[in-house]
Amino acid sequence: MSNFSLSQITNHKSIRDGFGEVLLELGEQNPDVVVLSADLSGSTRAKKFAEKYPERFIECGVAEQNMMGIAAGLALSGKTPFVTSFAVFSPGRNWEQLRVSVCYSQANVKIASTHAGLLTGADGATHQALEDIALTRVLPNLVVLSPADFYQAKKATRAAAEYKGPVYIRLTRDKTTIFTKEKETFEIGKAEVLRRGRDLTLIGTGPIVYEALQAAEKLRDKARIEVINLPTIKPLDKMAILASVEKTGKVATVEDHQVFGGIGSAVAEFLGEELPVPVIKIGMPDIFGESGKGRELWEKYGLTAEGIVRRLEKVI
Repeated sequence: MSNFSLSQITNHKSIRDGFGEVLLELGEQNPDVVVLSADLSGSTRAKKFAEKYPERFIECGVAEQNMMGIAAGLALSGKTPFVTSFAVFSPGRNWEQLRVSVCYSQANVKIASTHAGLLTGADGATHQALEDIALTRVLPNLVVLSPADFYQAKKATRAAAEYKGPVYIRLTRDKTTIFTKEKETFEIGKAEVLRRGRDLTLIGTGPIVYEALQAAEKLRDKARIEVINLPTIKPLDKMAILASVEKTGKVATVEDHQVFGGIGSAVAEFLGEELPVPVIKIGMPDIFGESGKGRELWEKYGLTAEGIVRRLEKVI
Protein backbone atom coordinates (compact mmCIF):
# COMPACT_ATOMS: atom_id res chain seq x y z
CA MET A 1 0.00 0.00 0.00
CA SER A 2 1.43 3.41 -0.92
CA ASN A 3 0.04 6.97 -1.05
CA PHE A 4 -3.60 5.89 -1.05
CA SER A 5 -6.40 8.47 -0.85
CA LEU A 6 -7.46 9.29 2.69
CA SER A 7 -10.66 10.87 1.37
CA GLN A 8 -11.98 7.45 0.36
CA ILE A 9 -11.90 6.11 3.91
CA THR A 10 -15.24 6.24 5.73
CA ASN A 11 -15.72 3.05 7.76
CA HIS A 12 -15.19 2.91 11.52
CA LYS A 13 -15.22 -0.19 13.71
CA SER A 14 -13.65 -1.17 17.00
CA ILE A 15 -10.42 -3.15 16.92
CA ARG A 16 -11.70 -5.35 19.75
CA ASP A 17 -14.68 -6.30 17.57
CA GLY A 18 -12.30 -7.62 14.92
CA PHE A 19 -10.71 -9.82 17.56
CA GLY A 20 -14.09 -11.06 18.78
CA GLU A 21 -15.26 -12.05 15.30
CA VAL A 22 -12.17 -14.12 14.55
CA LEU A 23 -12.21 -15.70 18.01
CA LEU A 24 -15.64 -17.11 17.18
CA GLU A 25 -14.35 -18.42 13.82
CA LEU A 26 -11.35 -20.05 15.50
CA GLY A 27 -13.65 -21.80 17.94
CA GLU A 28 -15.50 -23.41 15.05
CA GLN A 29 -12.34 -24.36 13.16
CA ASN A 30 -10.17 -25.61 16.01
CA PRO A 31 -11.60 -27.66 18.92
CA ASP A 32 -8.41 -27.00 20.92
CA VAL A 33 -9.10 -23.24 21.16
CA VAL A 34 -10.10 -22.33 24.72
CA VAL A 35 -10.98 -18.84 25.99
CA LEU A 36 -10.44 -17.53 29.51
CA SER A 37 -11.98 -14.39 30.98
CA ALA A 38 -11.51 -12.36 34.15
CA ASP A 39 -15.14 -11.23 34.48
CA LEU A 40 -14.93 -9.01 31.37
CA SER A 41 -16.19 -11.21 28.53
CA GLY A 42 -18.60 -8.58 27.25
CA SER A 43 -16.01 -5.81 27.12
CA THR A 44 -13.30 -7.99 25.59
CA ARG A 45 -15.72 -9.45 23.02
CA ALA A 46 -15.23 -13.01 24.29
CA LYS A 47 -18.91 -13.28 25.24
CA LYS A 48 -20.14 -14.72 21.92
CA PHE A 49 -17.50 -17.45 22.12
CA ALA A 50 -18.67 -18.20 25.66
CA GLU A 51 -22.28 -18.48 24.54
CA LYS A 52 -21.52 -20.77 21.58
CA TYR A 53 -18.80 -22.90 23.19
CA PRO A 54 -19.51 -22.88 26.95
CA GLU A 55 -17.54 -26.11 27.44
CA ARG A 56 -14.41 -24.33 26.15
CA PHE A 57 -14.89 -21.07 28.05
CA ILE A 58 -13.48 -20.58 31.55
CA GLU A 59 -14.71 -17.69 33.68
CA CYS A 60 -11.92 -17.10 36.18
CA GLY A 61 -13.47 -14.13 37.95
CA VAL A 62 -11.41 -11.18 39.07
CA ALA A 63 -8.30 -13.34 39.40
CA GLU A 64 -5.99 -12.47 36.51
CA GLN A 65 -2.91 -14.13 37.99
CA ASN A 66 -4.75 -17.41 38.43
CA MET A 67 -6.16 -17.06 34.91
CA MET A 68 -2.67 -16.84 33.39
CA GLY A 69 -1.56 -19.91 35.33
CA ILE A 70 -4.58 -21.90 34.16
CA ALA A 71 -3.85 -20.84 30.57
CA ALA A 72 -0.24 -22.01 30.87
CA GLY A 73 -1.41 -25.41 32.08
CA LEU A 74 -3.92 -25.71 29.25
CA ALA A 75 -1.26 -24.80 26.69
CA LEU A 76 1.19 -27.34 28.05
CA SER A 77 -1.61 -29.91 27.76
CA GLY A 78 -2.02 -29.23 24.04
CA LYS A 79 -4.74 -26.57 24.02
CA THR A 80 -4.57 -23.10 22.45
CA PRO A 81 -5.82 -20.78 25.20
CA PHE A 82 -6.75 -17.12 24.66
CA VAL A 83 -6.46 -15.07 27.85
CA THR A 84 -8.77 -12.03 27.66
CA SER A 85 -8.94 -8.97 29.90
CA PHE A 86 -8.10 -5.26 29.97
CA ALA A 87 -4.44 -4.51 29.32
CA VAL A 88 -3.99 -2.90 32.75
CA PHE A 89 -4.90 -6.26 34.32
CA SER A 90 -3.32 -8.57 31.77
CA PRO A 91 -0.34 -8.16 31.41
CA GLY A 92 -0.45 -5.46 34.10
CA ARG A 93 -1.57 -7.47 37.10
CA ASN A 94 -0.37 -10.92 36.02
CA TRP A 95 3.03 -10.00 34.54
CA GLU A 96 4.96 -12.39 36.78
CA GLN A 97 2.80 -15.34 35.75
CA LEU A 98 3.18 -14.29 32.12
CA ARG A 99 6.94 -14.15 32.56
CA VAL A 100 7.51 -17.49 34.31
CA SER A 101 4.52 -19.73 33.58
CA VAL A 102 4.09 -18.68 29.94
CA CYS A 103 7.21 -17.09 28.43
CA TYR A 104 9.85 -19.08 30.35
CA SER A 105 7.96 -22.27 29.52
CA GLN A 106 7.32 -21.12 25.92
CA ALA A 107 3.70 -22.09 26.48
CA ASN A 108 1.37 -21.57 23.51
CA VAL A 109 -0.76 -18.91 25.24
CA LYS A 110 -2.35 -15.97 23.42
CA ILE A 111 -2.88 -12.86 25.56
CA ALA A 112 -5.53 -10.63 23.98
CA SER A 113 -5.92 -7.41 25.91
CA THR A 114 -8.41 -4.65 25.19
CA HIS A 115 -8.69 -1.07 26.51
CA ALA A 116 -5.09 -0.13 25.70
CA GLY A 117 -4.10 3.55 25.54
CA LEU A 118 -5.99 6.80 25.96
CA LEU A 119 -8.74 5.51 23.66
CA THR A 120 -10.04 3.67 26.73
CA GLY A 121 -11.57 7.06 27.46
CA ALA A 122 -13.74 7.88 30.47
CA ASP A 123 -12.60 4.87 32.52
CA GLY A 124 -9.64 7.09 33.34
CA ALA A 125 -5.99 6.74 34.27
CA THR A 126 -6.36 3.53 36.26
CA HIS A 127 -7.74 1.69 33.23
CA GLN A 128 -5.77 3.31 30.40
CA ALA A 129 -2.87 0.94 29.77
CA LEU A 130 -0.01 3.15 28.62
CA GLU A 131 2.81 0.86 29.71
CA ASP A 132 1.87 -2.55 28.26
CA ILE A 133 4.22 -2.42 25.25
CA ALA A 134 7.14 -1.82 27.60
CA LEU A 135 6.00 -4.68 29.87
CA THR A 136 5.64 -7.18 27.05
CA ARG A 137 8.43 -6.43 24.60
CA VAL A 138 11.03 -7.00 27.33
CA LEU A 139 9.98 -10.63 27.83
CA PRO A 140 11.92 -13.39 26.01
CA ASN A 141 9.94 -15.67 23.67
CA LEU A 142 6.94 -13.30 23.53
CA VAL A 143 5.65 -11.94 20.22
CA VAL A 144 3.99 -8.50 20.56
CA LEU A 145 1.28 -7.46 18.07
CA SER A 146 -0.50 -4.12 17.79
CA PRO A 147 -3.02 -4.06 14.90
CA ALA A 148 -3.94 -0.71 13.38
CA ASP A 149 -7.63 -1.26 12.63
CA PHE A 150 -10.55 -3.69 12.55
CA TYR A 151 -9.32 -5.70 9.54
CA GLN A 152 -5.78 -5.94 10.83
CA ALA A 153 -7.05 -7.08 14.24
CA LYS A 154 -8.81 -9.99 12.55
CA LYS A 155 -5.65 -10.97 10.67
CA ALA A 156 -3.40 -10.52 13.69
CA THR A 157 -5.67 -12.73 15.81
CA ARG A 158 -5.61 -15.47 13.21
CA ALA A 159 -1.82 -15.18 12.85
CA ALA A 160 -1.43 -15.40 16.63
CA ALA A 161 -3.51 -18.58 16.72
CA GLU A 162 -1.36 -20.16 14.00
CA TYR A 163 1.91 -19.18 15.65
CA LYS A 164 3.39 -21.74 18.03
CA GLY A 165 4.40 -19.86 21.16
CA PRO A 166 3.23 -17.00 23.39
CA VAL A 167 1.73 -13.93 21.71
CA TYR A 168 0.45 -10.63 23.13
CA ILE A 169 -2.20 -8.78 21.09
CA ARG A 170 -2.81 -5.12 21.96
CA LEU A 171 -6.42 -4.04 21.30
CA THR A 172 -8.36 -0.81 21.76
CA ARG A 173 -11.88 0.05 22.86
CA ASP A 174 -13.33 2.88 20.73
CA LYS A 175 -14.40 2.64 17.12
CA THR A 176 -11.52 3.76 14.90
CA THR A 177 -10.98 4.33 11.20
CA ILE A 178 -10.57 1.27 8.96
CA PHE A 179 -7.78 2.15 6.55
CA THR A 180 -6.13 -1.18 5.73
CA LYS A 181 -7.56 -3.47 3.06
CA GLU A 182 -9.46 -6.62 3.96
CA LYS A 183 -7.61 -8.77 1.42
CA GLU A 184 -4.08 -7.67 2.35
CA THR A 185 -1.81 -10.30 3.85
CA PHE A 186 -0.53 -10.12 7.41
CA GLU A 187 2.75 -11.62 8.50
CA ILE A 188 4.18 -11.57 12.00
CA GLY A 189 7.43 -9.59 12.01
CA LYS A 190 6.62 -7.47 8.94
CA ALA A 191 6.10 -3.70 8.88
CA GLU A 192 4.08 -1.91 6.20
CA VAL A 193 5.18 1.14 4.24
CA LEU A 194 1.87 2.98 3.79
CA ARG A 195 3.22 6.14 2.21
CA ARG A 196 6.50 6.68 0.38
CA GLY A 197 8.74 9.62 1.19
CA ARG A 198 12.33 10.78 1.36
CA ASP A 199 12.54 13.56 3.96
CA LEU A 200 11.48 11.87 7.21
CA THR A 201 10.39 8.41 8.40
CA LEU A 202 7.25 8.43 10.57
CA ILE A 203 6.59 5.14 12.36
CA GLY A 204 3.39 4.36 14.25
CA THR A 205 1.52 1.45 15.79
CA GLY A 206 -2.16 0.82 16.45
CA PRO A 207 -5.02 3.08 15.30
CA ILE A 208 -2.89 6.19 15.76
CA VAL A 209 -1.19 5.25 12.48
CA TYR A 210 -4.15 6.85 10.69
CA GLU A 211 -3.33 10.14 12.42
CA ALA A 212 0.25 9.76 11.17
CA LEU A 213 -1.03 9.37 7.62
CA GLN A 214 -3.16 12.48 7.96
CA ALA A 215 -0.20 14.41 9.37
CA ALA A 216 1.96 13.38 6.41
CA GLU A 217 -0.74 14.58 4.04
CA LYS A 218 -1.05 17.93 5.82
CA LEU A 219 2.71 18.44 5.50
CA ARG A 220 2.94 17.35 1.87
CA ASP A 221 3.92 20.85 0.66
CA LYS A 222 6.79 21.03 3.16
CA ALA A 223 8.16 17.48 3.12
CA ARG A 224 7.67 14.04 1.67
CA ILE A 225 7.12 11.88 4.73
CA GLU A 226 7.40 8.10 4.63
CA VAL A 227 4.81 6.49 6.91
CA ILE A 228 5.38 3.01 8.32
CA ASN A 229 2.81 0.95 10.19
CA LEU A 230 4.33 -1.34 12.83
CA PRO A 231 1.69 -4.00 13.61
CA THR A 232 4.41 -6.27 14.98
CA ILE A 233 6.42 -4.60 17.73
CA LYS A 234 8.40 -7.71 18.54
CA PRO A 235 10.12 -9.05 16.52
CA LEU A 236 10.94 -5.64 15.07
CA ASP A 237 11.15 -5.39 11.28
CA LYS A 238 14.68 -4.03 11.32
CA MET A 239 15.23 -4.31 7.58
CA ALA A 240 12.18 -2.19 6.71
CA ILE A 241 13.12 0.50 9.25
CA LEU A 242 16.75 0.57 8.16
CA ALA A 243 15.84 0.79 4.46
CA SER A 244 13.60 3.77 5.13
CA VAL A 245 15.96 5.63 7.46
CA GLU A 246 18.94 5.18 5.15
CA LYS A 247 16.87 7.19 2.66
CA THR A 248 15.36 9.85 4.94
CA GLY A 249 18.04 10.38 7.60
CA LYS A 250 15.61 11.18 10.43
CA VAL A 251 12.80 9.46 12.29
CA ALA A 252 9.71 10.19 14.36
CA THR A 253 7.59 7.63 16.17
CA VAL A 254 4.03 8.03 17.39
CA GLU A 255 2.09 5.79 19.79
CA ASP A 256 -0.78 5.81 22.28
CA HIS A 257 1.66 4.71 25.00
CA GLN A 258 4.36 6.13 27.22
CA VAL A 259 7.33 7.49 25.27
CA PHE A 260 9.55 5.36 27.51
CA GLY A 261 9.65 1.67 26.64
CA GLY A 262 7.31 1.75 23.64
CA ILE A 263 7.99 1.62 19.91
CA GLY A 264 9.95 4.86 20.09
CA SER A 265 12.38 3.21 22.47
CA ALA A 266 12.51 0.05 20.36
CA VAL A 267 13.32 2.01 17.20
CA ALA A 268 15.87 4.25 18.96
CA GLU A 269 17.62 1.23 20.52
CA PHE A 270 17.96 -0.45 17.15
CA LEU A 271 19.07 2.63 15.23
CA GLY A 272 21.47 3.62 18.00
CA GLU A 273 23.50 0.53 17.12
CA GLU A 274 22.95 0.36 13.36
CA LEU A 275 22.41 3.91 12.09
CA PRO A 276 22.45 6.72 14.67
CA VAL A 277 20.01 9.45 13.57
CA PRO A 278 17.68 11.87 15.38
CA VAL A 279 14.56 10.10 16.74
CA ILE A 280 11.57 12.20 17.80
CA LYS A 281 9.30 10.19 20.14
CA ILE A 282 5.65 11.29 20.19
CA GLY A 283 3.49 9.73 22.89
CA MET A 284 2.56 10.19 26.53
CA PRO A 285 5.38 12.21 28.16
CA ASP A 286 5.88 10.19 31.37
CA ILE A 287 2.47 11.08 32.82
CA PHE A 288 -0.77 9.23 33.50
CA GLY A 289 -3.92 9.82 31.49
CA GLU A 290 -7.26 11.11 32.76
CA SER A 291 -10.99 10.68 32.21
CA GLY A 292 -12.47 11.98 28.98
CA LYS A 293 -13.47 10.93 25.50
CA GLY A 294 -10.68 9.10 23.74
CA ARG A 295 -10.46 11.53 20.84
CA GLU A 296 -10.44 14.54 23.15
CA LEU A 297 -7.59 13.01 25.15
CA TRP A 298 -5.61 12.46 21.96
CA GLU A 299 -6.14 16.13 21.15
CA LYS A 300 -5.05 17.30 24.59
CA TYR A 301 -1.85 15.26 24.55
CA GLY A 302 -0.88 16.03 20.97
CA LEU A 303 -1.62 12.62 19.46
CA THR A 304 -3.98 13.71 16.68
CA ALA A 305 -2.78 14.60 13.20
CA GLU A 306 -2.62 18.27 14.20
CA GLY A 307 -0.47 17.51 17.24
CA ILE A 308 1.86 15.34 15.18
CA VAL A 309 2.18 18.12 12.61
CA ARG A 310 3.22 20.60 15.31
CA ARG A 311 6.00 18.28 16.48
CA LEU A 312 7.22 17.43 13.00
CA GLU A 313 7.31 21.04 11.78
CA LYS A 314 10.14 21.66 14.27
CA VAL A 315 12.38 19.04 12.64
CA ILE A 316 11.32 19.37 9.02
